Amino acid sequence: MKKIGIGIIVLVAIFISLLYWSLSSTEKTFKKGELLNINNIETINFKSIDSVLISASTLYKANNIKTLMQGEQYRRAWEAPIKVPVVFLDSLKGGLKILKEGGGKQTHSIKLLSKNGTKYTLRGINKDPKKLIPEFAKTFGLENIIVDGISAQHPYGSILSAALAKQAKILSTEPQVVFVPKQEALGTFNLKYGNRLYLLEYETEGETNWTNYKNVSEIVETDNLQELKLKSQNSIVIDKSVLIRVRLFDFLIGDWDRHAKQYGWILQKNNNNYTAIPLAGDRDNAFFKSEGLIPSILSNKYVIPELQDFEKEIDFLPGLVYPFDRYFLFNTNEDIFITEAKNLQELLTDDVLNKALNVWPKNIRALDGQDIINTIKARRTDLVDYAKAFKKIIDEKGLLTEALKGSEDLALPKELLQCFDCN
Repeated sequence: MKKIGIGIIVLVAIFISLLYWSLSSTEKTFKKGELLNINNIETINFKSIDSVLISASTLYKANNIKTLMQGEQYRRAWEAPIKVPVVFLDSLKGGLKILKEGGGKQTHSIKLLSKNGTKYTLRGINKDPKKLIPEFAKTFGLENIIVDGISAQHPYGSILSAALAKQAKILSTEPQVVFVPKQEALGTFNLKYGNRLYLLEYETEGETNWTNYKNVSEIVETDNLQELKLKSQNSIVIDKSVLIRVRLFDFLIGDWDRHAKQYGWILQKNNNNYTAIPLAGDRDNAFFKSEGLIPSILSNKYVIPELQDFEKEIDFLPGLVYPFDRYFLFNTNEDIFITEAKNLQELLTDDVLNKALNVWPKNIRALDGQDIINTIKARRTDLVDYAKAFKKIIDEKGLLTEALKGSEDLALPKELLQCFDCN
């Protein structure tokens, strides 16, 4: 027994030593992309060039110890150079003006408005996780676990997600990768937001319809949809078929972070009635790759059940079922779940999946493309089973007893707090 105890102590000591060794590679929590074809960023006239060669981040470099402890993830994709167009706000989309700075725990963003009233956002590809680092991690020097966790996100996952969404006949915010140099239009935001790599995409709310849907009155976020439901009662219904397809699509691409604040709703008017069609935003965690000893511990279903690796089989489906699902899909007929799973299987053929990869630069495709497509194919095979299980878990978890994320300040009656159709 004494030898076993000593052995455990030795193993723990080795683990702690390897842990701190893996955390010692950098003390930075945030770093902008690295321009590769520009000698002096302060003197170059960016209006004289139309594109830049840029590496999204070199913050996630890893030696063998770090790779063992914290995984390979998408480090090579973050470091790989890509060619990106240079944009200026005063001419982009006919001219964009800044509305406000966006929120978010790790994404720097700016809300923009075009001359025709369409809302866009610039979302930083480089993440800043300072707000996510708990005090105990700072105390024990473990900040890099949080910082390095960003390497599990694919820097260009949103682009591929949007291409696949189009083929699946569901909406996306249609992100594009752009480089925004320092410029007069940024004003006081130049220091924080200038000379950076972004996703330019549509906002998940606004009064101007940019979609292909007809008779759209506006695009609203989930809390606004609840307020409209409260006022108009039964004149607003959810397109549950599309919502189920969207959520099954989330499973296919391994996007585990899907709470209520990450969806907008296209309000389609028909006489005095409205149909709300879901619009998914924030695809940062699509194709999330959680490897290495530390991420494997954190993503265990008993630790953080929703933090799941993008593998060929979904490890723990209950962890991916959110209050959002129960709120909008409770007591929905199983046939709709099965139908939409089959629809996705028919729409996302092998040929469609392979062609979608063309939205990525050739070097990014070579790094991660085939692994991602093969994983989607495996999940597609089991999608009907996942759909049935999804329905069952929703009904087993039942009605909500607390407000959806982002709706905590709404004074909703009990019925509308429990589910969208309960009143």
